[in-house]
Amino acid sequence: MYRVCKAFQFDAAHKLIAPYEGRCTRLHGHTWRVEIVVRSEMLDPCGMVMDFHDFAPLKNHIEKRFDHATVNDTVKQPTAENIARHIFDWASAHWSVESVRVWESETSWAEYAR
Repeated sequence: MYRVCKAFQFDAAHKLIAPYEGRCTRLHGHTWRVEIVVRSEMLDPCGMVMDFHDFAPLKNHIEKRFDHATVNDTVKQPTAENIARHIFDWASAHWSVESVRVWESETSWAEYAR
């Protein structure tokens, strides 16, 4: 099995909603990092799973939906887990996605995989 990973970064605000109780109910921001892993049993004629430049539609989706925005406008309960699922679902329509990892900080991430 071959796997490739592409990473993206965006700045956005969010707040968690009930039933969550805690500091994160107040609007606050993060520099988020997204890592997507795409897999393939075979390589294309160029010897690649896919060209890294072919991730441009995902970069555009992330920038349009999330960059310098309030994530709550796109994801109802914008935990890192739910953001990972949102991106996974979108990207799975285009590629054979293995997983999406969303970093909320340098030390904290959530991942969605099927």
